[in-house]
Amino acid sequence: MGSKRIGVAVSDLLGITAQGLETLQRQNKRLDFEKLAKLIREYKIAQIVVGYPLRMSGEEGLQAEKMQRFADELRERCRLPVHLWMSGLHLPRQTACCARPICPSGRRGQVVDQMAAVLILQSWMESRLHPADPGETVPVERPSKGKQLGVLTRVHRPLAH
Repeated sequence: MGSKRIGVAVSDLLGITAQGLETLQRQNKRLDFEKLAKLIREYKIAQIVVGYPLRMSGEEGLQAEKMQRFADELRERCRLPVHLWMSGLHLPRQTACCARPICPSGRRGQVVDQMAAVLILQSWMESRLHPADPGETVPVERPSKGKQLGVLTRVHRPLAH
């Protein structure tokens, strides 16, 4: 997939808050999926959220297609629901700005990926608790019991400083 790291976050049991778990260094497909499977077992994950990067225009691009394939394979291997959630056009800049003052430049990418996974998972959980439009009468799906895992595979280039 061309990525270097996988940022991972996990929710609390109620599906209300997301916490950064770790940043996995990519090695190869088999080992990456083994690491994720180990975390899924260890944290008793009920469902998985994968960041879904869109182009600045809002359209799907090559990275979105890669994430779709990654999510499909993760779903097949882990036998759990896997949800794609738009990473947001502001996410790379937001996470980079947050990470800049708290960590040395050598670890900044790891912190950024982990923070992005937290933001994606938190955003997805909040969207399930609250309808997008207060006037909507669509039933809101409550989070399932059990933890959710947020996964972001690094697809953006680091921002220039």
